[in-house]
Amino acid sequence: MYRKMLVLLDGSELAEVVFPFAKELAARLNLDIVLLQVYGGMGREFVPVHRAYIERAAETIISQVEDVQEKLGIPAEERQVEVRGELADGHYAEEILRFAEENEVDLILMASHGRSGIRRWRMGSVADKVLRASRVPVLFIRAGVEDAVPYDKWPTRAILVPLDGSEMAESALPHAEALAKQRAMEPVTVNFIRACDPPIAPTYYSPELSGVPLNWGEFMEQEMTLSKQSATEYLVKIAKQFEDNSIKTQAAVLVGKAADEIIDYATKNPFSIIVMATHGRSGLSRLVFGSVTESVLQAVSNPILLTKTGQADS
Repeated sequence: MYRKMLVLLDGSELAEVVFPFAKELAARLNLDIVLLQVYGGMGREFVPVHRAYIERAAETIISQVEDVQEKLGIPAEERQVEVRGELADGHYAEEILRFAEENEVDLILMASHGRSGIRRWRMGSVADKVLRASRVPVLFIRAGVEDAVPYDKWPTRAILVPLDGSEMAESALPHAEALAKQRAMEPVTVNFIRACDPPIAPTYYSPELSGVPLNWGEFMEQEMTLSKQSATEYLVKIAKQFEDNSIKTQAAVLVGKAADEIIDYATKNPFSIIVMATHGRSGLSRLVFGSVTESVLQAVSNPILLTKTGQADS
């Protein structure tokens, strides 16, 4: 699925939080890497400095990729990863999107915020624009997290996939599968979760007025049981598709608001990459950028791969 990964840098140490992910994913998925630094305005005066930085970064990454592949026991003839550095002059988001499209990039990797002088990457600016307009998945790595364990030092590796029963949310599944099939010395587990909203008794209902006595507590308990049973059956079906492809899975049905439950589960499972669609619909439940997705992005320190419908075959 993935052939070429675009890694975004701005010359800052914060943005370099992506390096462990770049080298590991490239080595394990046999991905070519393009490191891109966009400059403009006053940055034009320092082009030689930018070029020296991006070329040095490329040399570092290719060396690290080769080390990982050697540790994994990948034969020399199968080590085909290429790494190069590029510069672009212009507006950050526009140049990133243009470069990704013109160079047939399959995946964008970037820090969720970074700092270069007075310029920043952060949700609400460049990262937000890239996500909204990108035609390929974007993997966000939270920068500036205290005591964060680099990806190459994680004791376990897991992929967390929140679902809501919709085809739109399921558009993230091929990407989760692709990441799960990476060459690894340790198995990668895919954790599927689905949140069930607890039923709420309507405030307008009055047994006295309707003449029909009803135990709302018992009714809501029955509804919750049916909802959890349906969600469990759904996740078992999804998990079987992965198990049939020799991918280890786990499934959990959670009770509560989707954003709260995803955040809580992710916090309790810190060594997980979250893979989720930026929108989906199941009845009145929605996974939309600006609600659930945005809440998760702001609240968790886990890396998050965000996809959109139609990107599965990119």
